[in-house]
Amino acid sequence: MDDLEQALHTARALVLADLAAGDVARAEVVSLVEESVSHRRWWVEQWPEGAAYVAGLVAQDVQDALLERYGRWPLCPVCAEDRPDGPHALEVEPELGPDPHWVCGKAGVVVAAVGSLGSPGSGSRGPDSRGGQGAA
Repeated sequence: MDDLEQALHTARALVLADLAAGDVARAEVVSLVEESVSHRRWWVEQWPEGAAYVAGLVAQDVQDALLERYGRWPLCPVCAEDRPDGPHALEVEPELGPDPHWVCGKAGVVVAAVGSLGSPGSGSRGPDSRGGQGAA
């Protein structure tokens, strides 16, 4: 497997792991991952040096698609749900760089590496649904 395909497979696996950790890895959500990977395949073919950035970009693509369709994901486990402005999503940092992490932008805290939301010591919850349900 060449480096491009390896980077794409790794990105897919990392984002799917985070979705599964938040119990939102349903078929329609997995399709969003596949759409992003397909789009990013073209992107990295045009700019091979960007292969190290694909995982963070796929995570951002899926996060944006989920926001449009279902709500915020992943919700921040650091900040209390009773914040006056409500629950908020984690952010991927760096926006374009290697070794992406989920970060609470409000508290300035690294929560987990992309792909590690379900690991001990990290937190994750599904899209913004106060009833505890995940996306779709």
